[in-house]
Amino acid sequence: MTFTRRLQQAIEEKNNPTVMGLDPKPEYVPSFLIEEGMTDGEKIFAFNRHLIDAAKDLIPAVKPQLAYYEALGLDGIKAFHETIRYAKEKGLIVIVDGKRNDIGSTADQYATAYLTDTGFAAYADALTVNPYLGSDGIKPFLEAAAANGKGLFVLVRTSNPSAIDLLDLELKDGRAFYEAVADLVKAWGEPFVGDDGYSPLGAVIGATWPEQADALRMRLPQTFVLVPGYGAQGGSAEDAARLFDKEGKGAIVNASRSLMLAWQKANADSPDAFAEATHMAIVKMRDDLNQALTMAGKKRV
Repeated sequence: MTFTRRLQQAIEEKNNPTVMGLDPKPEYVPSFLIEEGMTDGEKIFAFNRHLIDAAKDLIPAVKPQLAYYEALGLDGIKAFHETIRYAKEKGLIVIVDGKRNDIGSTADQYATAYLTDTGFAAYADALTVNPYLGSDGIKPFLEAAAANGKGLFVLVRTSNPSAIDLLDLELKDGRAFYEAVADLVKAWGEPFVGDDGYSPLGAVIGATWPEQADALRMRLPQTFVLVPGYGAQGGSAEDAARLFDKEGKGAIVNASRSLMLAWQKANADSPDAFAEATHMAIVKMRDDLNQALTMAGKKRV
């Protein structure tokens, strides 16, 4: 089964197009999880494990951001490996947020690490990649993903405010740079479109740019969209809904701090209270997204 079919099926089974970002810092860990002598990596894995346990029946996927684990060195990398293995054991899809990019044999090695069946790739389902080396930097990842039933999400229109410094530059043919990137993503992915109508080459498009969202969704009809920017970054459910196709499919919305730190907002520093606070935050996001999709005419009640 293709990655996009597995992802869409998981979204429909949970009735929830949410991916929980796992971007942990040691200071995010509640005191009830901390034991004497624990390393920062051990604290982070304990935190992630409790988040996954609270979320596994409600969400289809998690998205660990590699920077937060790499910052802790080998201890953090071990926590990352244990986290993605645990998530897979609990039946969740794992999207690794690494924004990797290179060419030739180096790109092959990145692809081997995350898009085959060895190393981290044994527990990873998809990887975020950077397109700014052109097709030489995408082809090795795309071929590995297609061969192994994995997925990619290419940076097209990121959620950060300074994205305009580069992505809004106007080209000689009148297109904005991000529109040219979207057109390349469509062209690169077309030979790999599966019977579900989607390519394994997805796109990252932020919910913080609603004025571009509708046009990009039309520009990328066979592209699954990973949507950052919801919640803490200012994107609304209505903004995110623009990036789903007309049937309310083909997109998944990320939230990190609003879900990871729900326990802080609720002052829930105990196992049961932590789980309840996380559960409530996920349900609120799920209901907000589904209501927005319904109001947009993309989802039946």
